[in-house]
Amino acid sequence: MLRAKFLLLLLFVAALLIASCHIAEGAEDGCKNDGAGELESFNITCNSSRAISHFAYGITANMAAVFLYGSNFVPIKRVETGDGMFFQWVTCAAIWVVSMFGDLMLQSPKFCPFAMLGGVLWATGNVGVVPFVKAIGLGLGILISGSSHLLIGWASSRFGWFGIAAQNVSRPILNYCGAGLCLLSGLIFFFVKADVKLLHSSETIPLLIDRRTNSGSYGQNSSESWIDTIGPKSKRFIGFLLAVVAGLMYASSIIPVLYIKSHSVHHDSMFYEASVYDLDYVHAHCCGIFIASTVYFAIYCAAMNTKPKLYSRAVLPGLLSGLMWAIGTYCWFLANNYLNSVITFPIVTAGYGLVAALWGCLVFKEIKGLANCLIFSLASCVVLTGSVLTAISNL
Repeated sequence: MLRAKFLLLLLFVAALLIASCHIAEGAEDGCKNDGAGELESFNITCNSSRAISHFAYGITANMAAVFLYGSNFVPIKRVETGDGMFFQWVTCAAIWVVSMFGDLMLQSPKFCPFAMLGGVLWATGNVGVVPFVKAIGLGLGILISGSSHLLIGWASSRFGWFGIAAQNVSRPILNYCGAGLCLLSGLIFFFVKADVKLLHSSETIPLLIDRRTNSGSYGQNSSESWIDTIGPKSKRFIGFLLAVVAGLMYASSIIPVLYIKSHSVHHDSMFYEASVYDLDYVHAHCCGIFIASTVYFAIYCAAMNTKPKLYSRAVLPGLLSGLMWAIGTYCWFLANNYLNSVITFPIVTAGYGLVAALWGCLVFKEIKGLANCLIFSLASCVVLTGSVLTAISNL
């Protein structure tokens, strides 16, 4: 109950942040030099004040995204989700609904279908989330996916991969060191062994389940997913692999939006004069997520002979998880508007992994033993140092 109240409070604060930043941006437009006789010192003061406020808004929005992303899967940690296909569809449906409200708040900006490609990539990676959380735990799984997310996301922004304009920072050495430390933290977390326990069998009876025709009773292992049936070593390897692949998909999901913004100034581009305001693309991104997740769920139902495992207990946690992710995405895109993505990427991807690890360590007791705790503490210090260096690299 306490965790639920905390998550709802976090959602409320994040929503207020988005609204206040959006209003403040319009208010700051009044700080202009409209008269020819105004003093130059006024311009300097105004620009300095605007830069400081933009940095403050960007860092605050970034931190909100970190906490929301890191707490995203907390609601389903103690709820059986089977193979995760039904849960991911519920989550993606909630994401799409939130984006519709966000689109109305932003007065329905022009819809860009190309941004949907990012949503498709994200939904593809999200299919593997439940299996890798079951295999290696909430904290460790999110940390590993965050590290691979960081590698592609930061590098594509910093060096201009995939047709994106390279972004410069004031202190590139600090930026390199910060991103390197964030990546190093993920490698250190690799050596942390998580204690992942299965739920009690009375909590794992799905809503739709196949009955044995010869006995008329429920099958003993009918609620088990494929990840529950493999050995510990194979499960750990597959969990790490799925986490890395999911992180790569997550990182790639932001590239279409950055590509559109980079080509909005090119006269020969189909995206010429496209919006450079990141929030204008969230709805299209979420539409791609919902469409792709629906297609994957339909394929899953067909593969299961129209007898999918649907868990009623996963509905409300799935909706809350989707709500948190969607608001976290608005916060992240808002941070990108005030700061370069080369700044926000390392902070978000390393930060939400640390938050998830703290949930797994302090609340769910996934990390036990002196050696594990020491490794975890070292990695936490490394990721915090990397995030601070990245944040100040553009001051």
